[in-house]
Amino acid sequence: MATIVLIGTLDTKGIEYEYMRRCLRAEGCEVILVDAGVMGTPLAVPDIPREDVANAASETIANLATRGDRGLAVETMAAGAAKIAIDLFQRGRLHGVLGLGGSGGSTVVTRAMRELPVGVPKFMVSTLASGDTRPYVGASDIAMMYSVVDIAGINRISERILTNAAAGIAGMARAYEVFQPAPGAKALIGATMFGVTTPCVTAARHRLEGKGYEPLVFHATGTGGQSMEALVRGGYLAGVLDITTTELADELVGGVLSAGPERLEAAGARGIPQVVSLGALDMVNFGPADTVPERFLGRLLYKHNPSVTLMRTTAAECAELGRTIARKLNAARGPVAVFIPLRGVSAISTRGGPFYDPDADRALIGGLKANLRAGIEVREWETDINDPDFAHAMADRLDELIREAKTHAAPGGASR
Repeated sequence: MATIVLIGTLDTKGIEYEYMRRCLRAEGCEVILVDAGVMGTPLAVPDIPREDVANAASETIANLATRGDRGLAVETMAAGAAKIAIDLFQRGRLHGVLGLGGSGGSTVVTRAMRELPVGVPKFMVSTLASGDTRPYVGASDIAMMYSVVDIAGINRISERILTNAAAGIAGMARAYEVFQPAPGAKALIGATMFGVTTPCVTAARHRLEGKGYEPLVFHATGTGGQSMEALVRGGYLAGVLDITTTELADELVGGVLSAGPERLEAAGARGIPQVVSLGALDMVNFGPADTVPERFLGRLLYKHNPSVTLMRTTAAECAELGRTIARKLNAARGPVAVFIPLRGVSAISTRGGPFYDPDADRALIGGLKANLRAGIEVREWETDINDPDFAHAMADRLDELIREAKTHAAPGGASR
């Protein structure tokens, strides 16, 4: 029997959650109702009370209620609900998560959802689903349904919406419970790409396909890097070909395509093989020219298209990016190889290109090499990043690292 975990604030939405619980049981599902409310009396009887949720976040309901800080309460209960959801999942007692609410409820429930691996069914009914859902969905596979009316009692509109949501998560959970991967499925590889590194990634992708892999290409636009790292954390990828690390530049300088401060860390933490390069670290991304912050107007800007304006990274910024990459790779628990193209890290930073700046490139490479720990493989090539030989070499090395890792992990295999 598929088990659905309902997470919500039962002091304000208890009637609606009780309705959802009945709908799910009618669908033949087991239900675990988690109360993430703080202030009022629960309007439905939970299976996991709010005290347990607060305790999971190393807090108490009494303290939260006494402080009267709604923001703190939402943050704390969201963290606690996430820990409880992970625990239920790891114990095989979660095949899907369903929630409903406004801004506070959506924040609490989707935080828990984002902590779960990609592929676990996640369904959020929200008053905010017709607007910008990125703060709630992030890089996860959360399905959001607009509630149409406020979630304030059961009426002829809300009962239809909630009934549909219950049927939807029940169907997804049943499918998830019995899912089996197709026989002979190929190992998945994550690769990062930008327009200015497309020839490199395309050549590497074809090379890996010829070796029996299934490459997944992620556009390095912030959410792309986040999505790849979420799949790494979920255990889906056998290796990472991180050709295009440009999102780190946006995180450092303040561009619009940052993937957050944890970019380039998931593969190392997971211990899977990774081949890393410096793709598009010559640039920071902004929208149309009139959206570039005033403090950058004296910098070297390039109009990529009417919607995208690129800014050349300085030598100082490049040196810091090199140090950042070294710090992240130094913490890796698995095999790492770094490939450095000495004649340009993007299609527009080669000789004669608008972002050609040998001093900045030297600062980037110097900052990286000077700070990498001993034992991390570094290969320098007298080519630009889009040279097909460079691309093939990275793909070949990732294949070798994956094969070596499999050999060492097999029973009786030689140890490192």
